[in-house]
Amino acid sequence: MKLRTKYILFVVILHLIVLVLSYYILEKDLVFFIISEVFVIISLIIAWNLYRQLIQPLKSLMQGIEAIRDRDFNVKFVPTGKREVDQLIGVYNEMIDHLRTERTIQEQQHFFLEKLIYTSPTGIIILDYDNNIHQINPKACTILNVNEKELLKLSVEYLPDEFLKHIKMVKPGDSKIFKLNGATTYRLQRSHFIDRGFARDFIMIEELTAEILAAEKNVYGKVIRMMAHEVNNTIGPVNSIIQSALKTDKLWDGHHSDDLKDALGVGLDRNQNLNLFIRNFADLVKLPEPNRKLIDLNKLVTSVVTLMELRASEKDVKLIAQLNPMPVNISADEQQMEQVLINIVKNAIEAIGENGEVKLSVNLMPRQLIISDTGKGISREQSEQLFTPFFTTKKDGQGIGLTLVREILVNHAFEFSLKTVAPRQTEFTINF
Repeated sequence: MKLRTKYILFVVILHLIVLVLSYYILEKDLVFFIISEVFVIISLIIAWNLYRQLIQPLKSLMQGIEAIRDRDFNVKFVPTGKREVDQLIGVYNEMIDHLRTERTIQEQQHFFLEKLIYTSPTGIIILDYDNNIHQINPKACTILNVNEKELLKLSVEYLPDEFLKHIKMVKPGDSKIFKLNGATTYRLQRSHFIDRGFARDFIMIEELTAEILAAEKNVYGKVIRMMAHEVNNTIGPVNSIIQSALKTDKLWDGHHSDDLKDALGVGLDRNQNLNLFIRNFADLVKLPEPNRKLIDLNKLVTSVVTLMELRASEKDVKLIAQLNPMPVNISADEQQMEQVLINIVKNAIEAIGENGEVKLSVNLMPRQLIISDTGKGISREQSEQLFTPFFTTKKDGQGIGLTLVREILVNHAFEFSLKTVAPRQTEFTINF
């Protein structure tokens, strides 16, 4: 029973009892009866005034509570002039002001957080309580190469295989560094936050390529400079001694002189090759900044195909240039980009071995170049090591070809990837 009903019921019963008792007074004392009736009327008036002063403000406050329940913090009450009730109304109005301020601050913080997540250079995936994807920012969509609507409300089990494998291995609070397509390095971190008393996970995907490249270059640069210094200090004097010996006729009087001459000649040639080997490494460290000019990708591809046709024909490999009907202009250093394409095509030919096909496809929308080959492909283990300095799968390889390609493309800010997309179909994709 409501408090208002209880109050009205109490007043009615009390006054009915008084009226019944006053009826018995009527026969004995008329004056006293009239006085009692006046008392009842005054009591009813006082009860009504008390009802209006107490029950009605409480009813208004109940309306305020309903407004709070509906998240409407704009309902406030005017003081009634009654001290006790006005104190209650003052507390209510103060609470409403505080709630409205807190809601404004919360909305501003939420808007700022949403904006921060949306524009963050780090990929962010927020999960709900059931481990389904609740929110994903544009950077994560770009990394995963998916549309946001495709992933919302789906479980993380539906993420692409490469990411799924790593996400399952990362526990909340831990992080893992891995390479995607052999070219880009990411740090995957899984953590959680408390939402309404429950823990919810979120996943951050941060690209570390630039930082790792800078650290790698600093390390292998020091190694190469040290090697070059030691080799040059040794090769120079040794070559001098060999050349002087070859010019001294007195040393060649014996019947083994020809064999000795040949041996010294071989030593001289090997020294020259070692010097060239070290110079190639030094060129990687001293790679200049790209001298950008507007060049037609179609013409660049045609030039590289012409240059590499002879080497390809020696292994019965077909070079196919699939050019775009429209000019595809890019801003790049022509010499450096030519070196990139030569290295990629050379690697593709060597990956095929004998009898195969290398296709260079120029696309305008999106602006990209895809170099595909019919070689044996890249294993998962090899993919993790691609573009790592000194790593090679060739018997006599130096491990600087793809490193040079990576350095040039990163300096140009061109996105790239190298992966086997199907059996006997490996693609090197460059986005301009």
